[in-house]
Amino acid sequence: MKNVLEWLERSAERFPDKTAVADGDISLSYAALCSRAKALGTALCKSGARNRPAAVLLPRCANALAAMFGIVYSGNFYVVLDADMPEERMRAITEKLDPFAIVTNEEFSPLAERLAPGKTVDCAKAFCFEASEPILMYVRRTMTDADPLYTLFTSGSTGTPKGVVVSHRNVLSYIDWFDPAFGIGAETVFGGQTPLYFSMSVSDVYGALSAGATLELIPRSLFSFPALLIDFLNERRVDTIYWVPSALCLIANWGIFDCKRPEYIRRVLFAGETMPTRHLNYWRAFYPTALFANLFGPTETTDICAYYILDREFRDDEPLPIGHACDNLELLLLREDGTPAAPGEEGELCVRGSFVAPGYYGDPEKTADRFIQNPLNPAFPDPVYRTGDIVRENERGELVYVSRRDGQVKRMGYRIELGEIEAAASAVPALENCAALYDAEKKQIVLAYCARSLTDAELRERLKNRLPAYMLPERYAKLSALPLSQNGKTDRKALLKVLA
Repeated sequence: MKNVLEWLERSAERFPDKTAVADGDISLSYAALCSRAKALGTALCKSGARNRPAAVLLPRCANALAAMFGIVYSGNFYVVLDADMPEERMRAITEKLDPFAIVTNEEFSPLAERLAPGKTVDCAKAFCFEASEPILMYVRRTMTDADPLYTLFTSGSTGTPKGVVVSHRNVLSYIDWFDPAFGIGAETVFGGQTPLYFSMSVSDVYGALSAGATLELIPRSLFSFPALLIDFLNERRVDTIYWVPSALCLIANWGIFDCKRPEYIRRVLFAGETMPTRHLNYWRAFYPTALFANLFGPTETTDICAYYILDREFRDDEPLPIGHACDNLELLLLREDGTPAAPGEEGELCVRGSFVAPGYYGDPEKTADRFIQNPLNPAFPDPVYRTGDIVRENERGELVYVSRRDGQVKRMGYRIELGEIEAAASAVPALENCAALYDAEKKQIVLAYCARSLTDAELRERLKNRLPAYMLPERYAKLSALPLSQNGKTDRKALLKVLA
């Protein structure tokens, strides 16, 4: 295989009438999903674009998947935009990309026109376009597995989001591990929780596509109503969930399983942030025979590079390991000087293998900084990705996460660069100086700042227009001055003590 569309076509041939994806409002069979994607792909081929980005500006819905695959049919790659993110952030992404098209609907067409004038494609009209198999087959013959499949934008330390380019080869190799590792088959029903612009959705979308399984996109609103959420999971017979720990913790905090619980759960996978063991033990008590797995990895490794299937009991205060390397990957623990860390010694986690992305879109300097030559192999080109995660090996030979090497934190399932928060705050005219910190004990982002004529409430309102909700600080601290180190930089350790 060299193209993920082969999965779609194979599943459409095997299960034409089976539900491929549903979103609570509409349901698309594999045949319908394939048909809509081909129609859109044919329409986009008129542009003559090849290996160019096209944006998807749609709600999290079944048609968004048809749009994603339609862009791939045209010989290009997609970028999913969050319709709820601030327009300023969307503009930063589209300016970086210069997409040849923005696939959207009537509701978001005005926004799409502001972002990229004259490049708006109405998906409803495009889905009715007559597909041309000869055109699509010609495009397919010119594609390779090294072609980009999508670009996913994560938080950037300079204040500019950085786009991780992921190829067909990356996803093909990743899903070849993912589906067998967790027993995903045609009978599987995923309950998708994560947004389509988040790397965890790759496992749901392509894990289902490869196996001919069903993906049920859970409406976001249901996570505020536990009884309705569980009703949805039961009505759709969801047996596999891959959620961020925050979502699993919501269920545990409600304690609703004592009166109502999902009836079909067989697999509970989680990633994106640390899973509190106390909350996990709540789930395990009600599903003693289910498979539970802690997955770990950055967007730059497609989704995951290490995993641990729980095989023993853990105390409520005992952290979970991140386990071992996925198949077809090697994990290296390296010291600052590039030499291997000794057993039990902390080191930076570096990844080599076919899950590793080619690099960042339009950013060769950042790519060269993070995707480096394997320092243990000087003989031939052998790229590894420096994750910035500090890990160690425990007495069982399992990897254990320790901390981040830089100012990046994992929170609510998202990777957040504190520098991007600082950059957004620094753009507020009345603000003189600031520093974003993460209070690990309280699990809060704290923004300390200096300003003469600015209040916490005013700053918070300004940031709402610049940052997505998950990046907004929970706490603001107005100070007369920020403590400085001897070299003139903000002394963050001293600042944490001031704020304690």
